[in-house]
Amino acid sequence: MKAERIESRTAQGRTKVSIRFFNDREVRAVWDDARNGWFFSVLDVVGALNGQDDYQKNRNYWKWLKAKLKREGNQLVGATTQLKLRAPDGKRRASDVLDAGGVVELVRAFPNNKAAPFLDWFLHGDNSIDGRSKQKAYRLFGSGLLESIEVGTPKGLQQIHSYLFGGLYDFAGRIREKNISKGGFAFAQARFLPAALEKIGAMPERTFDEIIDKYVEMNVAHPFMEGNGRATRIWLDLMLNRSLRRCIDWSRVDKTAYLDAMRRSVADPAPLKALLAPALTAEIGNRETFMKGIDYSYYYEQPDDTPPPC
Repeated sequence: MKAERIESRTAQGRTKVSIRFFNDREVRAVWDDARNGWFFSVLDVVGALNGQDDYQKNRNYWKWLKAKLKREGNQLVGATTQLKLRAPDGKRRASDVLDAGGVVELVRAFPNNKAAPFLDWFLHGDNSIDGRSKQKAYRLFGSGLLESIEVGTPKGLQQIHSYLFGGLYDFAGRIREKNISKGGFAFAQARFLPAALEKIGAMPERTFDEIIDKYVEMNVAHPFMEGNGRATRIWLDLMLNRSLRRCIDWSRVDKTAYLDAMRRSVADPAPLKALLAPALTAEIGNRETFMKGIDYSYYYEQPDDTPPPC
C-alpha cells in the first residue's frame, strides 16, 4: 500500500487534490471550497472496486451502473456532482464526484464482492487522512508534546491542529481566510476571525461552565478549513485537565446526542453541558481513556451509519 500524497497547485485559484491508494490504485479527492469538503472521483472508486486501470472501461462501467441505479430510483445519482480532475490526456476535465457519504452508498450498491474490503479501507484505513491523523493523535499520549501545547489559547489550538494534520493538509495549523458553512450554519466570517480568536483566548476557564462556554465559542469560530472538531476536543480536554483535573470520557457521549447538542449550543449551551458533565472523569492519565477518546472523537466525524468503536 503506497502512502497518500496531497498536491496543491495554483492556477486561477488553488486546487487541493488528495490521493490515497486502495491495492495500489489511486482514489483521488478534490477539495471544494463552496461546500467545504472533499469529493471523491467516481471513476477512481469504480476502478478500485473492479481492479481496472483502463480509464475508458471505468467510464463505460460507471455509465452502465449510473443508468441502472437511475432506473431503480436510487437517489445516489442525484447526489453526484462534477469537479475538475486530471484526465489520462493530462488535461483537467469535469468528472463525476461524490462526497464521503455518497462513496459509501455507491460501494454498497456495487454488484461485486470487493465492496466490503473497499468500504472497510475507506472508512477505517490507516492510509486515509483520518487514519493517519488518528495515528498521530494516538502518539500524543505520553509523548511529552501535550505538555508543550499552550492551554486554552488560539495558538495552542493551532499547535494541536498543525500536529494532527501536518503533512496531510497544506492548511494544517493555519487560520482560514475563507468563509465556510456546514449544514446550513455559517461559521464566523474569516475577516472577523483574528478579533474573535483574541476574544475567545481571553475568556475565563476556571469552572466547567466557563470551559464549555469557551469551547462553544471556538466551535462557532471554526478557525480551520477542516479538522476543527478533532482538534478542538483535545483543546477542550487540556483546559479541563488544567483547571479541574478532569477530562471527558468520550466513549460515554452518544454521537447523535453530541452532534445535536453542538448544533443547539450556538443558541443555548445548556444541553451540551448536561450531556458532557456526566462524562467527566478523573482518569486524565489513563492510556485507555485517552485512546478511546481519540477513537470516539474521530468517529463523530464519520458518516452517520458508521458503527461506534468497540
